[in-house]
Amino acid sequence: MRRGTRRGRRAALLTAAVAVSLGAAGCTAGPGAKDDGRASHAPRPERSHSAAPASGPVLAVKVDNVRAARPQTGLKDADIVYAEPVEAGLSRLMAIYATELPESVGPVRSARESDLELLGQFDRPVLAFSGAQSRLLPIIDRAPLRAEPASEDSDAYVRAGDRQAPHNLYLRPDRLLGKPSGGAALTTGFTYGKAPAGGRAESSHTVRYPSASFAFTWSDSRDRWLVSMDGSPARTADGGRLAAATVVVQHVKVRESDFRDFRGSNSPYVESVGSGEAEVLRDGRAYDATWKRGAAADGTTFTTGDGKPLNFAEGQVWVVFAGHS
Repeated sequence: MRRGTRRGRRAALLTAAVAVSLGAAGCTAGPGAKDDGRASHAPRPERSHSAAPASGPVLAVKVDNVRAARPQTGLKDADIVYAEPVEAGLSRLMAIYATELPESVGPVRSARESDLELLGQFDRPVLAFSGAQSRLLPIIDRAPLRAEPASEDSDAYVRAGDRQAPHNLYLRPDRLLGKPSGGAALTTGFTYGKAPAGGRAESSHTVRYPSASFAFTWSDSRDRWLVSMDGSPARTADGGRLAAATVVVQHVKVRESDFRDFRGSNSPYVESVGSGEAEVLRDGRAYDATWKRGAAADGTTFTTGDGKPLNFAEGQVWVVFAGHS
């Protein structure tokens, strides 16, 4: 499908999706696998308001992001990609699918405590993950989402023969959700439309973790920010380049959680509820912003200095969680 057709369909579906209210009820997952863990409010003017009502859940997939896991599969089809710090200064990704489902996503890895807070802003999402610490599983079960960990009796997960564990677990989304139902309830608080006045020209932007980094380089020819991770171009499974229409560097408090990995390293907890500073990159420019999320069930809003919503560009959004600047 051509990019213009695909993006136009996604725009219409997202317009319908923001009309769906947040769900408040929780759901209980079945027994989870243990962690193998070796471890919008203002749509763009051209969006159609005549699209069919959105239905079905958002799919959130925890995706591995160490070098051995690359290139990942299915990231280019995500509506949002969150980048978050994990143990030992490394990073992990959370891919959010609301309008299109790829054939495969992965490698899939384990969930963390702060994922539950992050996902509270979506309408009862499905969370696909490889497992979690035994003490965390009951907390996941009580969260307002549908937990779908990998298990021996699930045909939604497969192991790739050309990679070593734990970097070889892949999700087949259609086995969890069936065929796409015309758009899920993407309720993030994001707004899309014309770029604000001001900003500053910026050709590249880098975010560094202790043992990982993300760089975004503006491409005029693609009208996108080309993604690099740990100093290397980030590519799709078929060799293309990952690229974002909008990049958000969201400065948050990162504290220690009550959990550790099997090596004894503490799992960072990203506080995605609250407020703080952010940089929003779109159209080759950078804009200073303020983010706010009043409660876990609220969407995250981004505003300019005068308090007006800071519109995102049409297309995939990357949100990189960074510590306070």
